[in-house]
Formats: sequence, C-alpha cells, structure tokens
Amino acid sequence: MTPPDRSRSAPRCFGNPADGDSPKATGLPRNTEARQVLLEGLLVAVIGALGALVANEISPRGLALGRDYFPGAVRRSQPTSLAGNLTARTVGTNAPAASPGAGVSERLQAKGLHLVDSNQVAALFRDPRYEQELVVFVDARDDRHYQEGHVPGAYQLDHYRAENFLPIVLPVCQTADQIVVYCNGGDCEDSEFAATTLSEAGTPKTRLLIYGGGMAEWATNGMPVEIGPRGSGVMRGTSK
Repeated sequence: MTPPDRSRSAPRCFGNPADGDSPKATGLPRNTEARQVLLEGLLVAVIGALGALVANEISPRGLALGRDYFPGAVRRSQPTSLAGNLTARTVGTNAPAASPGAGVSERLQAKGLHLVDSNQVAALFRDPRYEQELVVFVDARDDRHYQEGHVPGAYQLDHYRAENFLPIVLPVCQTADQIVVYCNGGDCEDSEFAATTLSEAGTPKTRLLIYGGGMAEWATNGMPVEIGPRGSGVMRGTSK
C-alpha cells in the first residue's frame, strides 16, 4: 500500500521561514525596510523643493518670496492695539514737517543773532528809515553773485575778503538801527558768517538780523533786484 503524499495535502503555513513572504526573503528586517522607504521619500521631496526654488528664481514670472501677497488678511488679523499704533505712526509720518527755519533760528539765537522772514524784510525795505540808511541791507555773497542781482542799495560784505569791505560797510552798520544780512538763502551760511564778522568788529548783535530766505526768496516774491554795482539804479528786467 502506497503511503499518502503529505506534501500536497499539508496546509500552507504563513510565517514559515521557508516561505517567500518571510522578512528573511529580502535580507532586511521589516523596520529597516520601512525606514529606507521613508528616507527615499524625504530625499525625493527635498530634491523637488530645491528644483522648484531654482525654477522660481530663474523664471521672469517667479514669485518674490519676501513679498506679502495678501496684505489685507494680515491687517485684519492684527490686534486692535497694534493697528492703532500703526495708524498713529502713519499719521505722524504724513504730518507737516517742522519749519526748515526752526533749527536755524535756534542756532542763531544761541549766537545772539535773530532770524527774520520775508514779510519782516519787505516791511524793513519799505521803511522810511531805509532811505536814511538807518535800516541797512548787507549782501554776504561774492562779487559775481552780487553783480548778478542784489537788494537795491545793499552793501556787499564777502566775509572771505572782509578787509576789502569793512572800511565801507562797518561805519554805516555802526550808526544804523537795524542791519539785514542775507546770502542766497536755504543752506547758505554766508549771511551768518558775515553777521558774526560785523559783530566781532563792534556792531551790536541786537541790531543784526539774518534773512534766511535770502536772495532766492526775495526774487521769487517779486521784490526789486538791482544788478551791477551798488546804486546803479538798473533793475533786473529793465534798462536805465
């Protein structure tokens, strides 16, 4: 009697070391194989991200990474106190700036000098004392600028060559009630230096006035401008 074929009737046993499904069939434990798959996935993701960044940089339509493309959403999410601070800063930024003459006025006052504006200067020019040389205008610019145009009747005092002008200007200033010293205006400091020269030569500082707007503002305001030497009577735009 032939014995039965046990190899055909024996049930398949999962997890049997002889089975192909066994971890030993791949040569790696299951946890090691899973870790390897995870690392490969991360590597692919990193390479993909780097590729996307490079493509964004070289593309003419690439996105600016530092730009806020949804500013409205950010503002809505801000706390009320922070939004209030930002509003206050914005209002402060758009507020009118301090007068440009404020700092100059403080500097002059520290030196005992006084700053006057265009209205005050115009009033002094029309003052009857101007004809009597009790109100005197002093132009602190060089020869070229003085000849091109100055306040009618103004004396010249180029402080860089003060010795050439003081013999004429100083006696007049010492007897005048008020002396208006000017230059081009704006950032020009020649008027300040000329006033200091007059003060050091004996003219009381209380009589010295600095016209900050200078010749530029004088001409812009349509005031008369004399060209050539002092007392020429030739006004800009006219002929004698």
